[in-house]
Amino acid sequence: MLLREASFPGLEHIYYFFQLIQTPFILKNLKIAIQKSGRLNEKSVQLLKNCGLDFENYKSSLITTVSNFNLEILFLRDDDIPGYVEQGIADLGIVGENVIDETQSNVTYLQRLGFGKCTLKLGIPKDSPIERLEDLNGKSIATSYPNILTEFLKEYKIDAQIRTISGSVEIAPGLGLSDAICDIVSTGGTLKSNGLKPFIDVRSSEAILIGRQNLQENPVLCELLQRIQSVLRAKETKYLVLNVERKNLAEITELLHGVKSPTIVPLADEGWVAVHTVISEDDFWDKINTLKSAGAQGIVVMPVEKIIL
Repeated sequence: MLLREASFPGLEHIYYFFQLIQTPFILKNLKIAIQKSGRLNEKSVQLLKNCGLDFENYKSSLITTVSNFNLEILFLRDDDIPGYVEQGIADLGIVGENVIDETQSNVTYLQRLGFGKCTLKLGIPKDSPIERLEDLNGKSIATSYPNILTEFLKEYKIDAQIRTISGSVEIAPGLGLSDAICDIVSTGGTLKSNGLKPFIDVRSSEAILIGRQNLQENPVLCELLQRIQSVLRAKETKYLVLNVERKNLAEITELLHGVKSPTIVPLADEGWVAVHTVISEDDFWDKINTLKSAGAQGIVVMPVEKIIL
């Protein structure tokens, strides 16, 4: 396999490469790359553990073995993950959608993961005279995402100078390096602390499970995807138990379809039943008053660990 030199910019990558070539059994396992540190690391690790994967020592290692699944986990810089997957060094990766687009890597989207949500925004100084997107013509914009920004400006026919900066982009206007910035924003606190305000959204992003080309039929991947999807479904749902008189049962079951249909269990009190089902948490809060009006009592809501269809 031909590896581009740019894929190994630091000593940690050289160390990892020698681990690969000196440990043949690793090549038999599927390999997934996740962020070693940063905003996606903790939730990526938690997702894999929620899938029943048993691994340790991820804080001090560049690679670790899952003891109960045919998988190796690589811990890398997020900017390197799409390239590793594209070249087949890693079979899978968990990375922000913004990083995939910026690196312009040829990878397959396998699953949106619902965490790491953020927005790539244009930001301007609070006292800036810029009011419309067209006002950026002739201005300079500092960013760590020149490729995404280039496409955005091209789409809206804006002629602005892009100044690529790695690191603290927010300080650029204050230093006189740019008139605006383009950077990832989660809460907006960093913008505010640097005297900036959000201007226009460029694109949204979240964590994505990506794969190398031609991996879709891999049986290990199919099993891992099933586990991930069951965890994601469970996160969005709650287990619901309520009591209702039989005369009101039809109206209640019409409101609660569940995964297939509710489970009905007779109670000791004559004419009463318990209804068991799963429901979207958002949907539940929309329906709670309707359920109570239809005669539901003793409503109990519990978390769901996994849902396998």
